[in-house]
Amino acid sequence: MNPYDTPPPSPRPWWRTTPALLGLLALVALLSAVSLGLGFLVMIAAMVAVWVLPAWRWYARLGATFGAFFLMLISAGMSGQLDDSGPDTSEVSAQDTDDKGTKAAPSATTSKAPELTDYTGKALDEAEKGARAAGFTPGRHDASAEDRTIVVRSAWTVCFQQADTAAQSVAFAAVKDGEPCPSKDGGPLPWPTMPDVVGDTYNTAVEALDRAGIDLDSITLDDVYLDIDAPTAEEAAEEGDEWRVCFQRPDENGEVTSTTTVHLDLGQWTDLDLVQECPSKKDTTYKIPANDPDFDDGSTSDDSTTGGDSSSSDGDSSNVGTVHPGSYCSPPGATGVTKAGTPMVCGPGSDGRNRWRSS
Repeated sequence: MNPYDTPPPSPRPWWRTTPALLGLLALVALLSAVSLGLGFLVMIAAMVAVWVLPAWRWYARLGATFGAFFLMLISAGMSGQLDDSGPDTSEVSAQDTDDKGTKAAPSATTSKAPELTDYTGKALDEAEKGARAAGFTPGRHDASAEDRTIVVRSAWTVCFQQADTAAQSVAFAAVKDGEPCPSKDGGPLPWPTMPDVVGDTYNTAVEALDRAGIDLDSITLDDVYLDIDAPTAEEAAEEGDEWRVCFQRPDENGEVTSTTTVHLDLGQWTDLDLVQECPSKKDTTYKIPANDPDFDDGSTSDDSTTGGDSSSSDGDSSNVGTVHPGSYCSPPGATGVTKAGTPMVCGPGSDGRNRWRSS
């Protein structure tokens, strides 16, 4: 016999082939969507088969093992198998135990229909979990007229719920967090509209916005003068009668949604200020004219007006009233005071320009 004339190897059984094992992995996904327990058992069998039957390399076997596990989780999650669907023992009605000494006879009456908690105002995922625990099958849809698809249930709030006790199902109508509920299921979202607060003090404006249903956290403050810094909300509230609204955005009757930023541009003045009105445009005017680098107070007038005495212009110490520390100023040597009464003098700052500094 020719030693090189060897018979061909016998074919591999079908159940040890790669297509058969891939079919077993697909079966894991299919059964996990129906029953998590059954899918888990098939996954274990698939893992054993992958490591015992085929002549795969070790990294192919490892990849198939992780693939089977993730297929089970994904299928179970998409079908709701991972949700907490256990019975809610807190809602099971107790039997009559008045006569504790005798054994209760089997009741011939039908059991009371389960009751569902009102989840209006609760997170949608919490509502669905509670409904399943009570034995109801939950459904969900957008409560607004926009008919949006609900993806992240924890980011939606229940506005309406309609339960069918006979079918033990409940439909939840929800809106995104921060949105107002419509007056009826499927109605338009009733966003608040912007009131006219131009000319109001900051305190009065905030009260009007609050009454209109506008979230006060959405308000952004800015100044209108070039030499006045924008206050924080705390500073504006503390001196709310000194700050006045010069410009607003949105305009009156503009819709204010959950993504709208309300802009209030403020000017500040008291009874002692020379200027007590808003400028015609934002960031075009200095509240204190002496803060303008181009300000000319006429101190360089002809000597004939001062009798030739040039000493009147030396060390100009004109007082311009209330000033803001660090703001531009002119002329050098001018004096003023802060709101707290701290004396200030106009002199070169770190950038070489004249600014108000403590004297």
